[in-house]
Amino acid sequence: MAHVHALSVVHPDAKLAPDVEVGPFCTIGAGVTIGAGSKLVSHVVIDGYTTIGGGNVFYPFCSIGLASQDKKYANEPTRVVIGDSNVFRENCTVHRGTVQDKGLTSIGSRGLFMASAHVAHDCVVGDDVILANAATLGGHVRVGNWAILGGLAGVHQFCRVGEHAMVGGASCVLQDVAPYVLGQGNPFSLSTVNAEGLKRRGFSPEAIAAVRNAYKTVFRNNLTLKEAVAVLEAEQGTASDEIRAALHPLLSFLQTPGRGLAR
Repeated sequence: MAHVHALSVVHPDAKLAPDVEVGPFCTIGAGVTIGAGSKLVSHVVIDGYTTIGGGNVFYPFCSIGLASQDKKYANEPTRVVIGDSNVFRENCTVHRGTVQDKGLTSIGSRGLFMASAHVAHDCVVGDDVILANAATLGGHVRVGNWAILGGLAGVHQFCRVGEHAMVGGASCVLQDVAPYVLGQGNPFSLSTVNAEGLKRRGFSPEAIAAVRNAYKTVFRNNLTLKEAVAVLEAEQGTASDEIRAALHPLLSFLQTPGRGLAR
């Protein structure tokens, strides 16, 4: 059986792996499933139809799977799904989805959600994502793998933040942030390619150079988005497999409709 502190309340219908640790003053609802090796330090509330993988850690006063703050939400049986090996620091909030979308808020694996980070209803957050202190995602936001949001950064509803992008602290994101870029501000604006992040994640110098060239094509050459996509598609056709793989996330992002591209 899971190791549940005597001062916590776990609904008998909740499903906890045998080695889950539940510290004092926690509350776990009937629809909750928690995987092996996860730990609730203390004062954690997990409710709703919430499925949590293995090796996750929840620090005090996290609130996971509770009702959406969308005024249209009418207590429908929507869900939260969280992957493996994430860390949720103090006061994090993750709200369940709504029927106006797919009814699901999902978070991948190996993320770090620092104190007071907020993941709103219907967000889709990838793997290895970092939300620093009080970073906030509005409803229906999509965040790609390895993206980083600085402290107090806010992302408007329905926006997308691409893979390996880095949003500086206290930024206000009102449009889509393309993969691989770095920027900051209110409103958010781009400054350069997140080259240091790409180095740390094993991108070769050639791949980083290709990303830099693509960045110039899209954001510096006074092309329309349609023209820039055409140039990138042509370059992909003659590139090596490594370069095609590096450019694919950017090209796919640009070809998908969104809230307009932050520049």
